Amino acid sequence: MLTDLEYSYSPVRARVRDLREYLDSPKLKRQLAVVETDISDPAVWADASRSQPLMRERKRLETLLADDAELARRTDDIDAYFELAKEGEDVEGELAKAIHDVSEFAEQLDSKTMLSQESDPLNAIVTVHPGAGGTESQDWAEMLMRMYLRWAERQGFKTEINEIQDGDEAGIKSATFTITGDFAYGLLNGETGVHRLVRISPFDSAKRRHTSFSSVFVSPEIDDTIIIDIKPDELRIDTYRSGGKGGQHVNTTDSAVRITHLPTGIVAGCQNERSQHKNKEKAMKMLRSRLYEFELEKKRAVSKKLEDSKSDNTFGSQIRSYVLQPYRMAKDLRTRVEVGDVDRVLDGDLQPFIRGFLKMRREGGPSGPIEDIE
Repeated sequence: MLTDLEYSYSPVRARVRDLREYLDSPKLKRQLAVVETDISDPAVWADASRSQPLMRERKRLETLLADDAELARRTDDIDAYFELAKEGEDVEGELAKAIHDVSEFAEQLDSKTMLSQESDPLNAIVTVHPGAGGTESQDWAEMLMRMYLRWAERQGFKTEINEIQDGDEAGIKSATFTITGDFAYGLLNGETGVHRLVRISPFDSAKRRHTSFSSVFVSPEIDDTIIIDIKPDELRIDTYRSGGKGGQHVNTTDSAVRITHLPTGIVAGCQNERSQHKNKEKAMKMLRSRLYEFELEKKRAVSKKLEDSKSDNTFGSQIRSYVLQPYRMAKDLRTRVEVGDVDRVLDGDLQPFIRGFLKMRREGGPSGPIEDIE
């Protein structure tokens, strides 16, 4: 048994070693010292465009140093367990658990090291729209919304529903919600695209198999340090009476606001505040975030081909398939990551897909043909 544990720990130990070399604790400490010096300058605090990025960088560096220290502590504990086991102590159960835990921690930390783009640390604004298919797709859109809200709950992130329109019979016609937490956008931006569901329809009395599509769009929630030039004459502002299920979704008010940016056609709305002024303020913040993401997309469209993944909300344009019938599997069509427990995925366990996308992004994109599952 001890030999088996040594064998299973060998690749984990190598991975931890590579991670700690990559983190380079002395280098992180030097970078943190420079940031601390900059933050100590009183002039910095008079300019939010300088102070806020510095504060985010300090937090990032402090977090990475804490993670490196945690890796060192855990590996020291495992080494101590091995010594006790060799001396005849009955610690193999604790040792096996410690190896499993450090392996999971290293995987999470490895994903975090791949979040290096400027907007990765920001909160995420997620919009879900059903595609072709009527009630089927509207129900699927609500399932996707629940999946992301459950994912956020698993991560310990906060969520807020900004706008939601109920479906005619079931599901939703659209929903926009904000996920607040460190690196929420960096973790979720790979979810942008069309998601396909294959299942026996609960709305079909003949119990036939149906294919449904819904699109997801994720944008970073930008702060006031990023300037987005929006001209008042380029906006159309509509007010309307909000509705919905109430409770966890929205408060029924007469002050919902929807803002359309006429040059791009980008729309942002908010209905969860009772004050029209607050709804307008939040809608403008979401619009700025979407315009920022729009500009980022134009710059990286050639290399990443994101527009292809967000084209028609129908068959052939999906980034991921979720099959519930005739077998059960979720498969990402870009990274080829597959998960057999599709119920676990729909309950918010997106880590295999998030990690797969981050690895693909780091390595420069998919290679070879991408095949769908039928």
